[in-house]
Amino acid sequence: MNDTKRSLLITSLSAASVIIMIIMYFNPIWWVALTAPNYPEAAFPDGVRINFHMNGVFNGCSLVVKDEIIEEEALDCVHEMDTINHYVGMYPIAAGGPIERGFSPFLITLLIIMVIAFAISDPKKRRMFLGAAFAFNAVWMTLTIYKTDGLNFQNEGYLYALMNQLDQDANDKTLGSVKAADSARALKQLRDSLAGKEVESMDDINDADENATAEEPELAEKQRLITQLKETYDIDFANQRVSDEWVGNGHQLMAWHYGKVLGRYFNNQDEIQPMVKVLRIATHVVFFGLIGAMLLLIVVGTRATKNPVYWLMILVPMALPVFFVIDYASWLWWYGHTLNDMGAFAVKPFMPTVFGEGKVAQFATFSYPSIGFGLMMLNSAILAAIALMRRKESL
Repeated sequence: MNDTKRSLLITSLSAASVIIMIIMYFNPIWWVALTAPNYPEAAFPDGVRINFHMNGVFNGCSLVVKDEIIEEEALDCVHEMDTINHYVGMYPIAAGGPIERGFSPFLITLLIIMVIAFAISDPKKRRMFLGAAFAFNAVWMTLTIYKTDGLNFQNEGYLYALMNQLDQDANDKTLGSVKAADSARALKQLRDSLAGKEVESMDDINDADENATAEEPELAEKQRLITQLKETYDIDFANQRVSDEWVGNGHQLMAWHYGKVLGRYFNNQDEIQPMVKVLRIATHVVFFGLIGAMLLLIVVGTRATKNPVYWLMILVPMALPVFFVIDYASWLWWYGHTLNDMGAFAVKPFMPTVFGEGKVAQFATFSYPSIGFGLMMLNSAILAAIALMRRKESL
């Protein structure tokens, strides 16, 4: 194969890799399910199932349509599994991987940039591309994590998962500003009544609401989720559960959400606050670590193709399945070995099933890769082929 054909093939495979990683991000990577006699197959054909994505944990239960079963929507199996797990002292699922989920869009973008840069053989062109692409990723990450209202730069799926994990239905469009407005209106009516003022009639209120609804455009889905998160946060601020006013960036949201889900069943702040403090520090460490990694790749990885740092740009994305399994297994170990004493049943620390089938009490457990992990493996094979072709060029 001549150099022209090899370069064209490397470019084509690199483009395929980029597309695969984008699709992979929006698909479940792994799934976990629980089955038990009290969850009959007729109502739970897949058991109590959840799907792990790169940006969150999502419901894996589907709507059952049968004559003898009347459901308007599928059971929220993330909440159901949290309820089951808390009896033995396990923290909610949302307590796992808060940094990984919050930084997931920047991490996957970093890997995509590395794959494209590896395909560029000319060091000068590679340096120019890396400089521009990493600058974009760094600015995007900075705005999202630290800027006021930075959540506007975060992806919708991540916000949806966070909202749902607070035991609030992220699909319920009556949540948020509508309920807040109702509460404010009720308080105003009470004050007017006590002050001897004329209280606005419900007919007038309803007419005003209908006119306002007709005049005001409906909030975009992402903005609606941010509004719901803000209003939940403001309640905690009013009750002095948090000390800082809402600024709406990723750093604040991750820390608050982490502390809130940790305390959902076991509200022991003496244990929770040190964990939240560690997460705050870890957020800064990961942020500056990613900035440092991008600078290293620009300075060193743009030299000759025999440079070891240059090869990291293909080896790191290629090893993504390994990194995922290690991270996934580590968090499962944490769940099974960080059991809260406030659980209803005392059990010995244990290692949940990483792959395959297991058993905990009367529950059968299932843990298997999903379509996203298959795409991840396919991507690794493609990247391995690119690396071999590039290696032949350098010999």
